[in-house]
Amino acid sequence: MRELVGRKKDLETFQELYDSGKSEFVGVYGRRRVGKTFLIRSAFEGRFTFQVTGLSNATMKQQLTNFNLELRKVIPEHTYTPANDWITAFQQLISYLETCSNTRKVVFIDELPWFDTPKSGFIPALEHFWNSWASARSDILLIVCGSAASWMINKLINNSGGLHNPVTKRMKIIPFTLNECELFLRTKHVHLDRYQIIQLYMVLGGIPFYWEEVKPGLSAAQNIDNICFSENGQLRNEFNNLFRSLFNKHEKHTLIVNALAKKSMGLTREEIITETGLPNAGSTTRILDELEESGFILKYNQQGKKMRNSIYQLTDLYSLFYLKFIKDSHPKDVHQWLNAIDQPKYRVWSGYAFEQVCLCHLLQIKKALGISGVSTTASSWRSETLKNGAQIDLVIDRRDRVINLCEMKFSINKFVIDSKYADELRNKAGVFKTETKTRSSIFLTMITTYGIQPNSHSIGLIQNDISMNGLFEP
Repeated sequence: MRELVGRKKDLETFQELYDSGKSEFVGVYGRRRVGKTFLIRSAFEGRFTFQVTGLSNATMKQQLTNFNLELRKVIPEHTYTPANDWITAFQQLISYLETCSNTRKVVFIDELPWFDTPKSGFIPALEHFWNSWASARSDILLIVCGSAASWMINKLINNSGGLHNPVTKRMKIIPFTLNECELFLRTKHVHLDRYQIIQLYMVLGGIPFYWEEVKPGLSAAQNIDNICFSENGQLRNEFNNLFRSLFNKHEKHTLIVNALAKKSMGLTREEIITETGLPNAGSTTRILDELEESGFILKYNQQGKKMRNSIYQLTDLYSLFYLKFIKDSHPKDVHQWLNAIDQPKYRVWSGYAFEQVCLCHLLQIKKALGISGVSTTASSWRSETLKNGAQIDLVIDRRDRVINLCEMKFSINKFVIDSKYADELRNKAGVFKTETKTRSSIFLTMITTYGIQPNSHSIGLIQNDISMNGLFEP
């Protein structure tokens, strides 16, 4: 098994659960391709008492046969025929576990949703296994995982019925940070500077499976061409497969993602309904919740406004890149990305994508500001008075009565603030203070690739200057 990169806190959590001294039911979820299974197998390598992976698009009979075959692997003398129902299958598992002398019995069920075929009775049987036997013991660590986001979120994470009540710990596995991606590239002997790593992150996000495709000896642009635009590129057709595998009635999810991809400033729920034609009903809220829980969109409260005015933004960087560039590209057109870099469309996208990279690294930004231990709330803000709809994408409201208004700029050199942009920043800060009626001090904060170039317009105006190196902190 290859080396595990990062995931320090997740590994610590798994170890705490292993050492808890009581039976634990752990539900692991997260975006497809984020590395859930690899993380679990790395954490418990050599310590599984029993593990089984569900079969995609299989019948109940096939799933039960698969379960039985995995039992045969751990019990060579096992003579049970495949069970006809899940109650019996779990009873066979109980019989095996009761013979094991392990002080801690680790049971791993991967791709859990695939076992739940129509009318199979799988969920009641799993609940019965836990409630009637495992929870009464102190030596069982049951870990379940799945990539079908709709199922995991509605039946395991947010549902008051189903498998919600028995679960003792829920773990959401999030994408890699820039620091983890940098470490990952080192294990692959890929040597790129941080500017190029950020370029890759703006396309791939922090999804480890995507970073596996990055090859040494190629620039970021060359890798992007190969991975996203070549006829056999791994991510050329990933978008449709991704949503189809994650969500029931995925067409509605992609409608929302498409709408948000066109509006860099984000949309409120009401605006999303207008753009997509989806009903103003609980079903639309559920779809938004599923997309948010899966890491595709982010919901921001607007500074000083009610929850119903929250803004949704598309934060899945691959989805944004696919809809902007890959979707309408031709696989025979080689070097598409290398040829697109100087185009206006690229500059607009890169600005927004870099903003999203920054928003994914709020902890690192707080660390760079020296406020890691200060209680804060992060939000966005949209002016209600300016004709151009001025917006601040990141507002950090601190308990020490300071508000950082953060501006993110992607540039190949040090960013230069001219007189026009300086006036714009002063105006934003003034309108923000007037509309929100805040009494906190306002600190204008620039987050850029190489920092800002000090000049007469920046000195005295910008209180905090964070370069991309700050985003790479652990």
